[in-house]
Amino acid sequence: MLNVGIIGCGKISELRHAPEYTENPNCKIVGFYDFVPERAQALAKQFGAKAFGSVQALLDCVDAVSVCSANNAHAAATIQALESGKHVLCEKPMATTLADCEAMVAAARKNGRLLMLGHNQLFAKAHVKARELIREGVIGRPLMFHTAFGHSGPEIWTGTGNTWFFDKKRAVLGVLADLGIHKTDLMHFLLDDEIVSVSANIRTLHKTYPDGSPITVDDNALCLYETKKGVVGTLHVSWTLYNSREDNSSRIYGTEGILRLYDDPECPLILEKKDGSIVRYDDVEPIITNDEQKKGQRRSTGVIDAFVNAIVNGEPTPATGEQALKAMRVIFAAEQSAKTGQRIEITHP
Repeated sequence: MLNVGIIGCGKISELRHAPEYTENPNCKIVGFYDFVPERAQALAKQFGAKAFGSVQALLDCVDAVSVCSANNAHAAATIQALESGKHVLCEKPMATTLADCEAMVAAARKNGRLLMLGHNQLFAKAHVKARELIREGVIGRPLMFHTAFGHSGPEIWTGTGNTWFFDKKRAVLGVLADLGIHKTDLMHFLLDDEIVSVSANIRTLHKTYPDGSPITVDDNALCLYETKKGVVGTLHVSWTLYNSREDNSSRIYGTEGILRLYDDPECPLILEKKDGSIVRYDDVEPIITNDEQKKGQRRSTGVIDAFVNAIVNGEPTPATGEQALKAMRVIFAAEQSAKTGQRIEITHP
């Protein structure tokens, strides 16, 4: 039995990590830690565990942890856990500087422990199937892509208009790192490729604090990507999609057809061939949304199961620290592009 702990007791812990650990028969939640003790105590009571007074006290009692704190605390907690010999599942974005991301990967390698990121897009059924189809050559050679991720903002998820997601000191990065990291990493996964250049426009268009002043992180981002294999594509992420349905869609355009992923509310994956034929994969499970989980509609993201299986059974996971680091390089390059107005080249060692 794998003993696990959770560091950071916000909504992501309450609605995703803790329930999914509870449902996995190969692990047990031992305890919670949060810098606000009452939050740890509340989740400990809810999930039948213990609230710890420090990160190290929790680490001393577990085999693995989820790091679900604010962005600026990811690196320190992750490295502390890895140095203590614990496996780590860290929420996205990995960290707030490239140096910290690299240090996290180095700590995992040094201590022989798993570092995994909560990149749940890699486990969505349509994405897994699409990767298989692309590898089989069903759409020929990939040429272009368009990917998007948007909703009405993290304040809906957290339940407060003064959420830490809008706090430059704690979040550091905005929607590009919050949602854009998912779809950037997804393109690496789907295409078996690496993004090597980016031009970006990153803006704060509408979101405000409760007093009406603009938030100090970005709420919209638009990026033009190019991969090592010459595929070009666009990424659009937004916290200002004020409608009733998230946009979590992607399209991959190839020489022999198009794959449409989660852009049709009735069908998660559609293949449109050059000869005019259409294949609808209606049996593929719809992608889980924030709204569903906030309303208590339980469907596993697959992240916790993959983390536990990787530790207990040695099953490989696509969401490793090394893979996440590649996507984070792209995010930091996009930030630089937006500041300088220049296209930025990216090197992946």
